[in-house]
Parts: sequence; structure tokens; C-alpha cells
Amino acid sequence: MTRMDEYRLLGRSGLRVSPLSLGAMTFGDAWGWGADEDDSRRIFDAYLDAGGNMVDTANVYTEGQSERYLGRFLRGRRDSIVVATKYAATRDPSDPNAGGGGRKSLRGSVEASLKNLGTDYIDLLYLHAWDGMTPSDEVIASLGELVRSGKVLYLGVSDTPAWQVARMHTTAEVRGWPAFAALQVEYSLIERTTERELLPMAGDLGLGVIPWAPLGGGVLTGKYSAADLETAGSDSPVGTRRDHAKSSGTLTRRGLAIADVVVDVARELGASAAQVALAWTLRNPSVTSSLIGARTVEQLQQNISALDVLFDESQLDRLHAVSAVDLGFPHEFLMRPMVRSVTTGHTSTRPRPTRRW
Repeated sequence: MTRMDEYRLLGRSGLRVSPLSLGAMTFGDAWGWGADEDDSRRIFDAYLDAGGNMVDTANVYTEGQSERYLGRFLRGRRDSIVVATKYAATRDPSDPNAGGGGRKSLRGSVEASLKNLGTDYIDLLYLHAWDGMTPSDEVIASLGELVRSGKVLYLGVSDTPAWQVARMHTTAEVRGWPAFAALQVEYSLIERTTERELLPMAGDLGLGVIPWAPLGGGVLTGKYSAADLETAGSDSPVGTRRDHAKSSGTLTRRGLAIADVVVDVARELGASAAQVALAWTLRNPSVTSSLIGARTVEQLQQNISALDVLFDESQLDRLHAVSAVDLGFPHEFLMRPMVRSVTTGHTSTRPRPTRRW
């Protein structure tokens, strides 16, 4: 069992963070499904009382309500809390430079976030998503400038191809610039394709992984059924949680089949399905802290109890089997006995232990 105040180092940095981070995308009701300010404050306070110390938001969550709420909650206790936010999502759909990874977007976004948060520095700033256009050198150089200015302490990257992350990280190390400490990616029993490239890369480069959507958009809680597949959804941020699960590809027949096994394992353990799904992500040695979101204090407390979940091997085998993904080329190819024999002959070598920074 792990406690919330058993802190972990974030990647190769000296930043200590709790094993579960509080996702603040539910702070605010502008999108139609979040918590109002009073409920958000209660959730925030309960998270801190439990020993948590890292809160994750973004410049555009709930039209800026999330950052503004968090700014008010931070008053009088700013320095003891690790505040993570993100840039790249557009702040003005009519302005081509209000979003993306470029220097102008970054500067405008960070200045707005500092104002919303009521602070003069951000602990952890992520590139929210790769825009496919901004040169990687511009992204990593611009982020490093912010660290040197003191407005940002640590850097992270989210939702970006592994080869681009590795390129930027290596460029920073070679040039003596601030490098990434964290990688935020979708990772759950439903979304395991990050195990192909992103998670091994993070482990080798020393990036702390922060999974988002560890509950598969709510599907792994067991609250959806096949009937929900027949209901039309919406791709807009303003919609139901079911809409988001459908548009993100987690509410599918495969997702429901995985959820059924999660529910069965939860019943055996006397835990909730959400606790089982969260606990599973924390077993990966590359994962530093999983994101948890909640609309009520009760949901938050239930999620924190995921730290108490202990699996037996048969339960892990069932979860692995129902959720397994094809690793694709070259990974599947390189694991074939014929290929292994060509590269190693009749010898055997013990693999290098997984890095822990």
C-alpha cells in the first residue's frame, strides 16, 4: 500500500509529487458537466488534506474557470502546492497565433495563466499537444527561456509523438537547455498503445509519466452499457461525459468488454472499478503520478483509495489479456524467436533493470 504523502521524484528532477495528482478540468461548469466554485474548493481542500500536492489544469479548461478558481484556492498556500498548467490550445479561435506551439502563443498563454492563477511562477508547464507545424527547436528553446526567466520551474510535454519528444529532449540536453521532466499521455486499460513507444522512451530518458484518463473516460467505472453505444454523441467540449467518451474512442464494444473484467476484479477485491483501473496504471514503473478528476469529495476520496488496491497474479493476467494491444512493427518482429536467435545466437543476456530516477 502507498500513502498520498509518500512523494515521488518527477523524472530526473528534484520536484517531489504525490502518487495521485488532482486534475482540475472538472473545476468550473462552463462546459456543462463540472463542479461549481464551492464544490471545486471542497474537492481541492480534501485533496490537500489527504496529502496530495500536485494540481493539474490548462489554459483553456472550462473556458478559463479552472485556472481562475485554482488561483483563488491557492491564496495563502501557494508555495506548498505544485501547480501544473499547459499551453498550445487556442485562446482565440479567430487568431492564428493564439494557439499552437510557437513562441508567440507560448508567451501570451503563460502571461494569461499567471494572471488567472494569481501567481508569478508556474511549477510545471506542459506543451499541451503537438501542432505539427512549429519547429521543435523553437518549442524547446522557447520553453527554456521561460525557465531561465523564473516564470516556469519545470517543463513537460503532452500528446506529442515519441520521436518529437525525444528530439526536443536530446536537443535540450546537448545544448545545456532545460529539458523535460514530465510526459503526460493518455494511458489506461483501454488505451495501452502508449506502451509501444512513449512509455519506454520516458523510462529511458528519465521523464516522469503522468497518465490522463486512467478511467478511460469513465468507461472503466462500469457505468456504461451497450445501450449507450446507440446514442448519438457530440464532439464539442460542451456536452455530456458520455459524449466525450464516445468521441474519444473509449466508449466502444472493446472498451465495455475491458470494463466488464475490471468490474469482476473489483468485486473480488471488494473495491470499486475506478480504484482497480487507477491502481493498474500505477503498476507501470514509468508512471510517477496518475491524474484523478472528481466532481464530488466522495468521488475524490474513493479514487484516493486506489492506493490500497493489491492485485494477485491471476487478476493481473486477466486484466492484461482483455486489454492487450498489438505492439506493431518493429516491436512484434523483434520479439520473434527467429529474430532473437539471429541477434543473440545461443547465448542469453539478463536485460538491464528498468531505470528509476
